[in-house]
Amino acid sequence: MTTANRLVVTTRTAVRTRALGRRLAKLLHPGDVVLLQGPLGAGKTTLAQGIATGLRVAGPVRSPTFVLLTQHEGTALTLYHADLYRLDDPEAVADLALEEQARDGVLLVEWPERGLAALPATHLLVVLEPAPAADTDANARRLTFVAVGARYRHILDGLHAAGLADHT
Repeated sequence: MTTANRLVVTTRTAVRTRALGRRLAKLLHPGDVVLLQGPLGAGKTTLAQGIATGLRVAGPVRSPTFVLLTQHEGTALTLYHADLYRLDDPEAVADLALEEQARDGVLLVEWPERGLAALPATHLLVVLEPAPAADTDANARRLTFVAVGARYRHILDGLHAAGLADHT
């Protein structure tokens, strides 16, 4: 399903979630911000791994929960991967200056709801959740992409053109 600012995609396996991340990476430019929201185990890091592969990042990408921000050099772009799970004060998020640090690459932020006011106003929000109970595969995920700003609507157009609307 797609509207001008929203695209919903269901993936049945972690492999497909990573493949979706690789496709998304091809549409990203320096300065882009992608917010990954969802409960523990929803697939945020799996999607981040796919994005990293698409940016040709060498080495493993894990959730940076205990470091807050990790930097991964890629041959396409640098990936800045933040995890705000341990933060409960929006001021602490502001102190990280994530947008400034990641200006030359792509910024991925897990748990953005912990400091949304301190994050860029324009971004691509990806809400990940287990697929509805009708799906029996434990790895099935529903990803809702929400574009906030013209730049991110363009990214959604690119994903939609790839034929990804709710059938991956």
